[in-house]
Amino acid sequence: MLWGRLFGRDCGWSTVEMGERIMAAGGTVEGSLHWGQTMGTQKPRILPWLISQLDRGELEGVAWLGESRTRFRIPWKHGLRQAEVECEGPRLLQSVSSYKLAWAVASGAYTPGKDKPDLPTWKRNFRSALNRKEVLRLAEDHSKDSQDPHKIYEFVNSGVRDIPEPDTSQDNGRHNTSDTQEDTLEKLLSDMDLSPGGPSNLTMASENPPQFLQSPDSDIPALCPNSGLSENPLKQLFANEEDWEFEVTAFYRGCQVFQQTVFCPGGLRLVGSEAGDRMLPGQPIRLPDPATSLTDKSVTDYVQRVLSCLGGGLALWRAGQWLCAQRLGHCHVYWAIGEELLPSCGHKPDGEVPKDREGGVFNLGPFITDLITFIEGSRRSPLYTLWFCVGQSWPQDQPWIKRLVMVKVVPMCLRVLVDIARQGGASSLENTVDLHISNSDPLSLTPDQYMACLQDLAEDMDF
Repeated sequence: MLWGRLFGRDCGWSTVEMGERIMAAGGTVEGSLHWGQTMGTQKPRILPWLISQLDRGELEGVAWLGESRTRFRIPWKHGLRQAEVECEGPRLLQSVSSYKLAWAVASGAYTPGKDKPDLPTWKRNFRSALNRKEVLRLAEDHSKDSQDPHKIYEFVNSGVRDIPEPDTSQDNGRHNTSDTQEDTLEKLLSDMDLSPGGPSNLTMASENPPQFLQSPDSDIPALCPNSGLSENPLKQLFANEEDWEFEVTAFYRGCQVFQQTVFCPGGLRLVGSEAGDRMLPGQPIRLPDPATSLTDKSVTDYVQRVLSCLGGGLALWRAGQWLCAQRLGHCHVYWAIGEELLPSCGHKPDGEVPKDREGGVFNLGPFITDLITFIEGSRRSPLYTLWFCVGQSWPQDQPWIKRLVMVKVVPMCLRVLVDIARQGGASSLENTVDLHISNSDPLSLTPDQYMACLQDLAEDMDF
């Protein structure tokens, strides 16, 4: 690690202490790692800064490949666990590659002793800043290698290495943005013979792009790099937790008695004949009276008893990249992820819905990566349908139609994503695909754009 070489591997200092000592020593580390931006100090551009770090060989795992120095490798792990995000000091440095921390500090995004570490944002900013540069392309992706996850980038024009590193010295205390090395760098890049960009035939619903997309000189990138898109439309699916649409289907003793597609602000609650406590969060979805659909009186009575024990209901909602569930009554509920047509019987359930706390029942991160590998032809399509067995044990050794109450919940946007991937045989998608999500405007994506948007989503997920 960079800190180990500078101060001793076992110094035991926290990140805050290390930053204070560096600032006390002059504010920089070998002229390249700046702790915070002072007035009159220009923010370094990422390409000259990165080339400088590659030449010095100071950042662990970041290195040139070959004598031509046109290709380089960078460590690349997918996602960060919450425990790592909240760590500090030496644990922080173990959780994030030193280049991400170095760039966060050099760019002014993180000042030790002042800012709270934000590892996912550091990673996203670094990746996006690289992907925005047309002179760079992703040559090889080994981020799924369990032993050595990394990516290999390549300069598409060797002349980029001749770009001078910007002078970050003070300019008499003034911060002049009209005639700087930043302008010189952009001019040099515009004069190069660069490879053409990707397709850009996406019909966007929004007429007003985010403000940060309107500044070409900013290091803040396009949201969906390497796709020709100004932003990733798939992120709309995960931006607002209240906009998700679910298809809910109920079965009494294998007979379908209810199906409804609903938007559920704050999630949904499956309740029995009584609406339950209306003060509880989530939209109540009332399961029908079994007497209206069943003819067997004894079965009807048993189903009625199950519904009466639901109490406040079975709650389901989205929190970030997770779908969570909790039972608010006395009735035990078991769940599993299965096919849309029938639950996955013949084995144990994936879990029991807890009563005294929320429990995760579906992680969107693995779903996105599994969808990518499905499109690549490496696996079957990912499952996304949640099945709940209410009031009885999971039908492990007998047909599911013998259970009194089974409920199927389908997140509609996940169904759409899989349907798009299935068109034309997944990896052989042709022309464009139309993306219709709930009440949103339709979007047209080429296969390459769709794959790039999925990969962009996967980069932001935790695993």
